[in-house]
This record gives sequence, C-alpha cells and structure tokens, in this order.
Amino acid sequence: MKPIVIIIFINSFLQSPGQDIFHPSGLYSMAEASGDLDKDGFPEKVIVYDTHDTTDNGTIRELWIFKRNNGIWQVWTKSRNAILKSEEGGMMGDPFGDVQIKNGVLNISFSGGSSWKWNHTDRYRFQNNTFQLIGYTSYYGKLCEYWEQFDYNISTGKIIYKKEYENCDDGQKITKTERETFVNKTISLNIQNRYPCSISIKTPKLKRDLYL
Repeated sequence: MKPIVIIIFINSFLQSPGQDIFHPSGLYSMAEASGDLDKDGFPEKVIVYDTHDTTDNGTIRELWIFKRNNGIWQVWTKSRNAILKSEEGGMMGDPFGDVQIKNGVLNISFSGGSSWKWNHTDRYRFQNNTFQLIGYTSYYGKLCEYWEQFDYNISTGKIIYKKEYENCDDGQKITKTERETFVNKTISLNIQNRYPCSISIKTPKLKRDLYL
C-alpha cells in the first residue's frame, strides 16, 4: 500500500500547480474569460472582480489579467479603470455585461438605462506594451423614438454612425434613417485610463454628438 500512496501523492503534486487561481482577499469574481492575448501561443486568463470599495456610483470593479509562468498563474496586469462601477447602469442597475476574448482581442460589454436604453462594447488589443482601446460599438435609443448605432474602429479612425427614427402609431416602423461615415484619429485610451474618462466627437456632416 505504501508505494501506491506515494505514487498518488506525487501525481497530485505534479498536477496541482497552476490549475487554479487563488482569488485575492476581499475581491469577488464576477466573470472570467480565457484566450491568447499576446499571440505567444498560450492562453491568458481575464477575471473581473467586484470589491468592497464604494463611491457615489457604487462599488469599484477591478480587471485582472493573468499569465502562466512555469505552470503557475501570475498577475500580468490589472486595472480599476476598465470596468464601470456597480450603479452606473441607471435604472437597470449593474451595467456590467460580459468579458470575452475573440481572436486575441479583449471584449468588455456594458448596458443600462430604463425606457431609454444603451449598451456598448470596448475592445482592447495588447500592443505598445499595454492593452489599448482599439474599438468601440454602442447602441442607444427608445422604442418608438429612435435608435443610434455608433461603431468606431479606433485603430484606423473610421467611424460609422447610423440613426433610425421609429413610429409606432400603426405598428413599429422606421420612418427615417441617417448615416454618416468619417475618420477621427484623435483617441488614445487603454485599460488604465478608460474610465471615468468621457470623450465626445461631433460628426462633421450631421453635427451629432457621439460619446465614448
């Protein structure tokens, strides 16, 4: 029996390092995602944590990114400025939606509002030794009023804007559509300075104010 016990102990010891991340004290995991963020052929792990730290806009959230080093998960980078706070969703409550990794890009989604609803997604890529905001997509509007879509490829500067007006007097119908495409290369944000930063861009033709 002794050799069997020794074999089981050794096998368990060899498999255990790096299998789990021990969550920091006082932080509570809300969501996580895995994927290769730096194109080294190995997946990283992203975790969004809730904290006990409160502000006028609710509790602070933290984004932690882990890499494996010799089979052990280690903190690569973290930020308190990449996730909206718990009460920044308006009447809908918590604005945090999800975190995903697609094709090496970190996607973080949010939503909120009440009768007037909004949602947006931030897209980050690891480049220039940081996670830079490379894309942003938002929707905003109200049923039977209008819906705005704002898609911003920050890497190229290309912005596509669309606004559809609705009328519900005789069923839900789109009565008018406005579109504008233009280029703006003035934005530079990353996971360390994303929020509470608020940036506005005015469309050159329609003179609409867009916010990200």
